[in-house]
Amino acid sequence: MQNKIQSIRGMNDILPSEIALWQYLENTLRETMTQYGYDEIRFPIVEKTALFKRSIGEVTDIVEKEMYTFNDRNGDSLTLRPEGTAVCVRSGIQQGLLVNQQQRLWYLGPMFRHERPQKGRYRQFHQFGVEVFGLSGPDIDVELIVMTSRLWKKIGLADDVVLEINSLGSLEARDNYKQVLVDYFSQYEASLDEDSQRRLYTNPLRILDSKNPSMQEINSNAPQLIDYLDDESKHEFKQLCQILDLAKIPYKINPRLVRGLDYYNKLVFEWVTTQLGAQGTVCAGGRYDTLVKQLGGKETPAVGFAMGLERLVALLAERKEVSNNPDAVLLLMGERAQSQGLVVAETIRDYCPDLSLQLFCGGASFKSQMKRADKSGAKFAIILADNELDSNQLTIKFLRAEDVTEEQQKTLPMSDACDLLNKSL
Repeated sequence: MQNKIQSIRGMNDILPSEIALWQYLENTLRETMTQYGYDEIRFPIVEKTALFKRSIGEVTDIVEKEMYTFNDRNGDSLTLRPEGTAVCVRSGIQQGLLVNQQQRLWYLGPMFRHERPQKGRYRQFHQFGVEVFGLSGPDIDVELIVMTSRLWKKIGLADDVVLEINSLGSLEARDNYKQVLVDYFSQYEASLDEDSQRRLYTNPLRILDSKNPSMQEINSNAPQLIDYLDDESKHEFKQLCQILDLAKIPYKINPRLVRGLDYYNKLVFEWVTTQLGAQGTVCAGGRYDTLVKQLGGKETPAVGFAMGLERLVALLAERKEVSNNPDAVLLLMGERAQSQGLVVAETIRDYCPDLSLQLFCGGASFKSQMKRADKSGAKFAIILADNELDSNQLTIKFLRAEDVTEEQQKTLPMSDACDLLNKSL
């Protein structure tokens, strides 16, 4: 007997029993984007490797260790997209969306990183992202934060997440701060963990983001970026905090928040939770005003965020019940009912376009059909027998106690039965 082929480690199936929660979250995201006047954009899963090396930074975990990169038959180096911002910028430049224009865009889809799989961290994961081009902060920055705050309220997670913010300043201020960090961490080089030693002279800000417990004391005493900010960044960050206060959005200023991608400047923010263990960031973003020019476009202010759907689904699963149960199941009694059931089901769907109707197929005793109808979670069983076929009637049986009114079962003309179903939705 041959061995069964298994899915790739860290790339998971999403089963029918789980999909309702995903659809609920995705639909809520779409509704929220419509509320704020944002447009959807979709891009390829595979991009040229150079796109991510130039944007994310070659001395980052993503580029150094995590990208799924391969050469195609033409010898071109291609990469499964590890994140969406660089791809969105590439698309905006290529399609002429960014020159002298303002764009508010959102996207949804799978991303790929070769990480060690664990709860909340997978090799194929699904990300929702928002990118805004052509608008300087801080008002648009706050809109993104307010938008995510509204989303948490909609899906019932407002009490489970905390907003952390920081400013990285201008690129010049950030470069000056990097040298300050190099000077500071060099004193402790022998005590740094392997990753921090590797990053010391190339990307010292990432040392601050280390989750290694042995690094916490060294990091806690490191110089703070906020003390090295340029005047413009200080002013904009102060304005942003004032607007957040007016909008009554609670926040915590986290001077150690730096983000793991090289393209960020000025505002960075994260929504974090304590409910998912080590993988506590559920949404993160910030400004990246130089990335469009860096990738070949004209200088364009930009800001965005991304959230991992797997982590949000994990939070929702403990707090919200969502089902994909059909509204009704059509049961068939008799030979003619069996042969004409498909036609009747289509007629009901014509009358009731919002009704989720499952037709019983395969033939079975009425008792077995009723058991399966009840197990499906449907509100109603619609019963079609030969005699009801002759009189153009349907029998509606209420399967859930909360739906039962005066009668548990009603036999009605087809049109009246469909009216009852429509009113009950």
